[in-house]
Amino acid sequence: MLIAGVLLATVLLRFSIVATVVYLLLPRGPSCPRCGVEAATIRHPFLRRVLPWLEHRWCLDCGWNGLVRRVGGGPAEHLTRG
Repeated sequence: MLIAGVLLATVLLRFSIVATVVYLLLPRGPSCPRCGVEAATIRHPFLRRVLPWLEHRWCLDCGWNGLVRRVGGGPAEHLTRG
């Protein structure tokens, strides 16, 4: 039983280290990491509930899209179709 506990602890430790490094590698803020223009937020209700510290953004100038770290706690602008 002790061996199973140690193995589970090492797997959880490895997962937490990888998750921390991936989070720190994500770009921060609303600007596009390629061109520096402010990227539009794409709304994902599921992503917002599961990972509230991340946002999915899309740059209208260069076409980049991806996850970024959320900066502020205020209401974010959302991409809407008119």
